[in-house]
Amino acid sequence: MRSIVIVVFLVLIYFGVGIEGDVKKYSSMYDNIDYNEIIKSDRLLKNYVNCLMERGTCTPDANELKRVLPEALQSNCQECTEPQKKGVFAVIKHMIQNKQNWWSELQSKYDPDGVYWEKYKDQWKAEYDI
Repeated sequence: MRSIVIVVFLVLIYFGVGIEGDVKKYSSMYDNIDYNEIIKSDRLLKNYVNCLMERGTCTPDANELKRVLPEALQSNCQECTEPQKKGVFAVIKHMIQNKQNWWSELQSKYDPDGVYWEKYKDQWKAEYDI
């Protein structure tokens, strides 16, 4: 019996779930990205949009964003670290307020039916002033 408990514990650790049900987080490798630099630069922001829309080359961090974006939308960024959440929502807010055409393109690709927007908009507005 003791060996079963140890095996279960090790499996939980391997899959990133703690005993208290903590959720595994995305890699913190990109936590230090300067999101304000991206917001201030149309060129940088456009490169991310082009990557996500599959019409341009992708930097490693943009590729990672593209890889996790569908899952992050489904889980309301549950696996995002706090710096990732703050940065991503700062960029989203900027795009909604200043780059509506790019935001609309991304919405049409990643949330064409508005499911995620409807599901999370009240929370996003309350937490991130979107």
